Amino acid sequence: MLWILKTYAITAVLSLLVLVLLAKFTVWGRQYWRITGDYFKGRKSIGVWAWVAVLLLSTIISVRLDVLLSYYGNDLFTSLQVAFQGRGADNDEMRESGIHGFWMSLIVFAILATIYISRVMLDIYLTQRFIIRWRMWLTDRVTCDWLDDRAYYRTRFTDSDIDNPDQRIQYDVDIFTAGVGSSPNTPMVGTSSTLLFGAINSLVTVVSFTVILWNLSGPLTAFGLTLGHALFWVVLIYVVFATIIAFWIGHPLIRLSFRNELTNAVFRYALVRLRDAAEAVGFYRGEDAERGLLRTKFAAIIANYRRFVNRTIALTGWNLSMSQIINPLPLVIQAPRLFKGQIDLGDVTQSSSAFGSIHDSLSFFRNAYDSFAAYRAAIIRLHGLVETNQAARELPTLTTVDSHDGSVELKRVEVRTPSGAQLVDPLDVRLEPGETLVITGRSGAGKTTLLRSLAQLWPYTSGTLCRPTEDHATMFLSQMPYVPLGDLRTVVSYPANSGEISDENLMRALSQVALSHLSNRLNDAQDWAKVLSPGEQQRIAFARVLLTRPRAVFLDESTSALDEGLEFALYDLVRTELPNTILVSVSHRHTVEQHHTRHLELLGEGEWRLGRIAGTEPAPV
Repeated sequence: MLWILKTYAITAVLSLLVLVLLAKFTVWGRQYWRITGDYFKGRKSIGVWAWVAVLLLSTIISVRLDVLLSYYGNDLFTSLQVAFQGRGADNDEMRESGIHGFWMSLIVFAILATIYISRVMLDIYLTQRFIIRWRMWLTDRVTCDWLDDRAYYRTRFTDSDIDNPDQRIQYDVDIFTAGVGSSPNTPMVGTSSTLLFGAINSLVTVVSFTVILWNLSGPLTAFGLTLGHALFWVVLIYVVFATIIAFWIGHPLIRLSFRNELTNAVFRYALVRLRDAAEAVGFYRGEDAERGLLRTKFAAIIANYRRFVNRTIALTGWNLSMSQIINPLPLVIQAPRLFKGQIDLGDVTQSSSAFGSIHDSLSFFRNAYDSFAAYRAAIIRLHGLVETNQAARELPTLTTVDSHDGSVELKRVEVRTPSGAQLVDPLDVRLEPGETLVITGRSGAGKTTLLRSLAQLWPYTSGTLCRPTEDHATMFLSQMPYVPLGDLRTVVSYPANSGEISDENLMRALSQVALSHLSNRLNDAQDWAKVLSPGEQQRIAFARVLLTRPRAVFLDESTSALDEGLEFALYDLVRTELPNTILVSVSHRHTVEQHHTRHLELLGEGEWRLGRIAGTEPAPV
């Protein structure tokens, strides 16, 4: 017990020191801390560190049990030797002593085995609890980081736009928190399977078994030279040499593992896009084009994977060769001493066991290099997501302030293209509650881009927007409404949470937008984006406006899939139900203009014209 406490204290201090140095002075250590450092900081982290301390204690106990089992093996085989020697010498006392020692060794083994099995089961349970909690925290953290300030959209405007954030959040976070290398978490992962505690286990094992091997090792004479404690020096030099070569062979695996994830993600995304656009592809008869595109992306997977396999085979072959060559070495070196009676059979088996434990522990970093490479790739991918999100949040955005009186006012709002060309010259306009504005212009004049700027999505803009800023007080409707996953109740309630709006109100809104046939399907969970036609989806968007009752609504071609009769009915419905709501519409249709009092025409190259629509009362500017 004293050995465990001393070793635990020393290991905890040294491990913490090494981790601090890695986090401060290595690139991947800083990246690691950037991703998850907050989980281990603050008052809430006390429980986390306590859990880590328990897992470290489990690792130390594991090493101690291995040491005790090596002594059990020595006692067992020494007892057998004594029993056989007593029988050969016809010495009953010696034979009985050996037999007694044999059975006592088995009793000790039963006790140690019971403790060993119990520790493994408890260790897996504790490790899994720690990994699950960590993954829950990190998944929520990375997801929120991706959603905050619309980084999920604005990353496309950064220099380091990343691929497949969905995979990074789901798959790479799993790999990151499991800490076993290239594989996500499985129910059998314990401390010994993780890279961190596996490394600690290996180093503590080396120190613990070095004492045993040092005491049991004898001299080795070759070519007139004598090497004392030969077994220890042989295993040390051998493993250092094998590890250096393994690192040289395996270094490219970091890049190849990263490319493997990237190419597979790109191929998977292409398949998902084809599935989602199945109808459009079918109309185009675009099967041949899609087939060629998919083959090209899959070819990239295979080309990289072949290099990945070749390098992995080389590393595996080297590691296996080194492991097999050294297997009989402790027996070869110790056998002459056994034959001369200098050591017992138990000493040979224990020295062989200690030799193997030190060899395997020192080889941990060599054998786990491919796992380290895969884990490093996961760190790179997660850090890339975090950094790109930060870069997206640092992009310029339109200044938005609360209007207090429910009005909408644009002050010196400019909109530009990414290349700097002017789309909208400085624009000033004010809309009082109940006023309406329609924005028109030729294709490419910047109508939708202006709305994106007002929604703080477009970064190439400047100026100030005064609008109602309470939750959902201002709504922006895109041409194709977003249809979330879930039942119809969730779809219609969006952006409110499912259950926040009564079924009675939901059914009433559906009836108002000519979707009463869906009223009895609120509990149906389907992929409603595929079930509903574009026109039905646009009517759902108007139902959301009626339910949310915003003070200002911006609509981007929100009736493009509707006939003129439905368009008129929906606009009339909104004006009747929400007479004080400010309405701003982007449209190519002249029929939309009749529902508005103000008209903003974008003329191109930044120029615009603002006026009132004929037949309406003048509105203040």
